[in-house]
Amino acid sequence: MALIRLLQRRPDGTIILCEPTSGLVPAYAILSHTWEKEEIIFQDMEVNADRSKTTSKAGWRKIRFCADQAAADGLQYFWVDTCCIDKKNAVELGAAINSMFRWYQNAARCYVYLSDVSKPEGADGERAWKEALQISRWFTRGWTLQELIAPRLVDFFSAERQRLGSKLSLAAEIQEATGIPERALQGDALSNFSITERRSWAERRKTTIEEDGAYCMIGICGVAMVLNYGEGRDHAFGRLEKEIHTSYKGMNFEQYTVRFNLSSFPEAAQFVAREKELSKMHELLHGRSSRAAVVLHGLGGIGKTQLAVKYVRRHKEKYTAMFWLNANDEDSLRLSFRGIAQQVLQCHPSAGVLSSVDLEGDLDRVASAVKAWLDLPENAHWLIVYDNYDNPRISGSSNPSTVDIRRYLPESDQGSIIITTRSARVTQGERLHVQKLVGLEDGLKILANMSRRKGIENDADARALVSKLDGLPLALSTAGAYLEHVTTSFAEYLRLYEASWLKLQRTSPTLSSYEDRSLYTTWQVTFDQIRKENAASAQLLKLWAYFDKQDVWFGLLRRACDTDNEWIRKLTEDELNFNEAVRLLCEYGLAHPELSLGQPSRSAGYGVHSCVHSWTMSVLNDEWDNGLVRLALTCVASEVPSKDVDKWWLLQQRLLQHAARYREFIINGSVSTKGMEWALHNLGLLYADQGRLAEAEAMYDRALQGCEEALGAKHTSTLLTVNNLGLLYADQGRLAEAEAMYDRALQGCEEALGAKHTSTLDTVNNLGLLYADQGRLAEAEAMYDRALQGCEEALGAKHTSTLLTVNNLGLLYADQGRLAEAEAMYDRALQGCEEALGAKHTSTLLTVNNLGLLYADQGRLAEAEAMYDRALQGKEEALGAKHRSTLDTVNNLGLLYADQGRLAEAEAMYDRALQGKEEALGAKHTSTLLTVNNLGNLYKNQGRLAEAEAMYDRALQGKEEALGAKHTSTLLTVNNLGNLYKNQGRLAEAEAMYDRALQGKEEALGAKHTSTLLTVNNLGLLYADQGRLAEAEAMYDRALQGYEEALDSQLLPTYLPALNTFFSFGDLYARTDRIDSAREMYSRALAGYTAIQGPSSRWCSKLEDRLQGLQVASAEPNGDQPKSTDIEAPKSRSFRRIFRKLRKSSGAE
Repeated sequence: MALIRLLQRRPDGTIILCEPTSGLVPAYAILSHTWEKEEIIFQDMEVNADRSKTTSKAGWRKIRFCADQAAADGLQYFWVDTCCIDKKNAVELGAAINSMFRWYQNAARCYVYLSDVSKPEGADGERAWKEALQISRWFTRGWTLQELIAPRLVDFFSAERQRLGSKLSLAAEIQEATGIPERALQGDALSNFSITERRSWAERRKTTIEEDGAYCMIGICGVAMVLNYGEGRDHAFGRLEKEIHTSYKGMNFEQYTVRFNLSSFPEAAQFVAREKELSKMHELLHGRSSRAAVVLHGLGGIGKTQLAVKYVRRHKEKYTAMFWLNANDEDSLRLSFRGIAQQVLQCHPSAGVLSSVDLEGDLDRVASAVKAWLDLPENAHWLIVYDNYDNPRISGSSNPSTVDIRRYLPESDQGSIIITTRSARVTQGERLHVQKLVGLEDGLKILANMSRRKGIENDADARALVSKLDGLPLALSTAGAYLEHVTTSFAEYLRLYEASWLKLQRTSPTLSSYEDRSLYTTWQVTFDQIRKENAASAQLLKLWAYFDKQDVWFGLLRRACDTDNEWIRKLTEDELNFNEAVRLLCEYGLAHPELSLGQPSRSAGYGVHSCVHSWTMSVLNDEWDNGLVRLALTCVASEVPSKDVDKWWLLQQRLLQHAARYREFIINGSVSTKGMEWALHNLGLLYADQGRLAEAEAMYDRALQGCEEALGAKHTSTLLTVNNLGLLYADQGRLAEAEAMYDRALQGCEEALGAKHTSTLDTVNNLGLLYADQGRLAEAEAMYDRALQGCEEALGAKHTSTLLTVNNLGLLYADQGRLAEAEAMYDRALQGCEEALGAKHTSTLLTVNNLGLLYADQGRLAEAEAMYDRALQGKEEALGAKHRSTLDTVNNLGLLYADQGRLAEAEAMYDRALQGKEEALGAKHTSTLLTVNNLGNLYKNQGRLAEAEAMYDRALQGKEEALGAKHTSTLLTVNNLGNLYKNQGRLAEAEAMYDRALQGKEEALGAKHTSTLLTVNNLGLLYADQGRLAEAEAMYDRALQGYEEALDSQLLPTYLPALNTFFSFGDLYARTDRIDSAREMYSRALAGYTAIQGPSSRWCSKLEDRLQGLQVASAEPNGDQPKSTDIEAPKSRSFRRIFRKLRKSSGAE
């Protein structure tokens, strides 16, 4: 590269020309423009030039523009073609033209000055300059092509020196104006574009001097040549062509050039994408001084051959000869070598080593002669593709049908080779694993091209079909070919694909680009080879048909060792046998590791492509194998873990996709489940633990029916399913049905196992939960006490089952307002779970959540938030963001934020919880209705009263249907509706609601329960609004006395319901001129709100105003006193907290 001469802008603003030196070139900017009148030339910038004359020329404004813009970008040096080259010096000019592409390439920034594009002001300004950009003269000139392509950073400026955009931001507009692909504008290497394509970019461009049409392509084509102005355009292009061929093929390339024979190569009409693979192939194959070889390996139908064809077509100018051989077997290889000999002799009839060979004779001699021609010392720039080398000879193999490709490779260390194979064992080159197309758009392009249906990019059915075919080019092409000549919709094709796979494939048109292969036959040869090498691998693939296509691992198949099938038994004897079998499937591309699933390496799973999976079902298992189905079901059901297993939730999530496949088999009657009731039970357990309640119920119902028929209604296995159905009904809010199940299970267990057996105690515990849900708290406590005493005797004080009951007693005490006793229970449960299960176990997190609830009830909001945050983070990691247990904690965080006055954050939490619960549980589930109720509270507090009423009405109606009119959860919403009516001035309706709520709570919870006292306080507020001050005072007295009895004296000052009563009492005392008493109540309320919500909260502000008003009132006794204040009602908490329930899995019998 020639030395570059730069312009420098000095600190004082003067611009000078710097002579080139051999030292390090400083960072510089570079100008691109079209030449006009009065350009600044080299002589204008020489030291002895008249500078005033130079600066008066029209071209000086471009120099100044470039200098100023460079300075703005932190550059003091810049280059402009008009004045940085002495064009009167022919030698310098020639060197500069040969170096110019690299000068632009090395520039820190390139500024394109468009003198014919203006940027007007106003709304239509952008449209106007973009229209002008499309027809700018700059895009029509030959020299500006390299100035566009070479620099990394190119900025476009209008005639007014205003920036229009960059090469990247304007890529779409530039492509439209020039036809240059966007990836070339985005910096893709020029080597990824053929010489023909690069030359096409300049076809419509003009140059002032005709020879410059060729010379401006020197850098674009990556060559150098001597300039010879006057030789004419055609001669210049001829020399350019020769330089290109020489640079790639050597000096004597014509002696070994063989015309590209298109008919000898397969079709590749629907090739898309694969730019990353093509770039890697070019990197490995081109520019080497010795033999270069690439092995393309991957699944059959994945596009290896198409990739090789695309590479050949893109880079054919760089090779003297390109040959395609069929390496499927030795006979095909020999015939391919004869075809090469014929091609060479057509172009070079006197080729010495070939002219004397009888092409119809011994084909081994023909192959040897071709290899000798390829080994000639100066014949070093050929490329050979060995396609379909799918049956390689492995060391130690005596199989005569295998091929040893080494016999057919040229022996000299020269040339380039591509091998396509399904086997990962081929090592005769750098291996490149060809995998499925990742982007959905690439699959849509193939489908659109083959089906000739345009505009399908946003078609939901087309996208679903492409997603199903999972990036396999052969499958996409087959689908497109079928759809081209029929009116079948994409949705209908997908239905046929899933219902009648094999028939659909057999009736699809033959694809010329895939020769004699079809989707249903393409993997048969590979399978036959696998079966010869390892029968266990073949059996594994057949068994895989009855699992999901993804994530099969050794541990999943452990229970298959009891089968009568010799090869499956061998497969599952130990992990080494399994690894050997699956490794062979991976080597032939039929399976692949799925390390991306994030499982530990010791239990990493393997997957098969969805189309291969369909093939295993429809072709490998052309007849349904009920034995293999039951075997696979046994494997899945046996692996369902209990919650005592470390990271049980991860294993359950891995099993879900396999369980879904069996649920489909079971529902449509494809598998006999007689004797497999335990498996159905375990699938029900899996679904229930994952919050999939409808699927769980279906499995439990089938398991129960089978157990009753096979074992009888009172067998312990039957009772186990009865117990778990009770749990499921309770989770669904079907409490009467749940109680019936528990009663049946308890009676049966007591008869069969005794009153103190742990299974009996499990059901006792669950009945306690149910009674608590129904508000039957005394009965619930009796059940818990019985369960706790039995567990401590049978299992010990620190056993997880014992700790479960301890946790549940804590819940009960909290519901009864016995908060100190509740905290003691939670602390015991938390400490025990952390010791036994670890800090992140889901059972531990449930107790953490419940402690958060307790702290919130006690007004310890900072501690509550810390507990919720810990619980939420742990559950999201363990169970996922949409699990019901996770959403319960999200809901509770919403309650906490609302208590803290962080209403926007609270609404976001409620919205997330509501959406998740509606998806997982349904709109009428009691857990969903809890969040609906809480959203009503939030809307009321925000003044959005109509929205609040709609939420309350929905919650009340749903709870009355699910729980009954007197359930405590129903009464909470009744109370909240009373609050709303009071805010709306509908006082009679409000009183009716409060009376109903109070009567119900007194019956269910007792007169001194904190929830009862909440409604007592609200009635006091209502009476005060009605002027019934004596009745209001009685209510406040009752509420405050109840809180003082229920709460520790240290907790009362920050308990939010008590603070509301202090506030209300203060207003009442102020209205009745008891100023000192009012001041005391306001002060107690202010201290509490400040501790909870901070001194800047709106309630603190209101209380400070009240206290200031009392001072005025003391000075002016006749002043007006405040009326009762609409105190923000405390948020209704979940009476159905997150309970740990006892479910037991059933083992295989």
